[in-house]
Amino acid sequence: MKLVIIDYGAGNVFSVKSAFERLGINVSISADKQEISSADRVVFPGVGHAGAAMDKLRFSGLNNLIPQLKQPVLGVCLGMQLMCESTEEGNEKGLGIFEDLKVKRFEHELNIPHMGWNNLMDSAGFLENINEDVYFVHSYYAPVSPFTIASCHYGIEFSASLQKNNFYACQFHPEKSGTVGEEILKRFLTV
Repeated sequence: MKLVIIDYGAGNVFSVKSAFERLGINVSISADKQEISSADRVVFPGVGHAGAAMDKLRFSGLNNLIPQLKQPVLGVCLGMQLMCESTEEGNEKGLGIFEDLKVKRFEHELNIPHMGWNNLMDSAGFLENINEDVYFVHSYYAPVSPFTIASCHYGIEFSASLQKNNFYACQFHPEKSGTVGEEILKRFLTV
């Protein structure tokens, strides 16, 4: 199996790479469109500011490639948010994979960012029956929508995971979520 982690300068690529390597998977980190397109699985990670990340995606042309991918694609954290229609962070337009889904900022009465372990609820799709604690670090969230396959509660209920066709996404960090995160990555490898 060929797994490529998209390298666009806004990712936690090395911890994601290490997590898959622990599962015995050969991983490439690349911004090359041909290499990404020919992969069996693609991971779209992200940490940082949505506006800066989208600028990097547009500069490289990856903003046009990612929504056209046909193989299973896993968005992680900011990667998930950028797969949505838009985000309040920088009033940025996203990739539109999860159309009409607008990422919002948590309200100020909460401690922001939402950081630490929190429980997945109502899990379905490739996360079916995983109702355990996973690791989050984020200040923005995708509301619950028809694409939601797991939710979480932090002041409000929000989407912890989304799915549409071959696109899967986790607001949490499976690569930092211990044995449950390892199980989630294994499931992604078999979707």
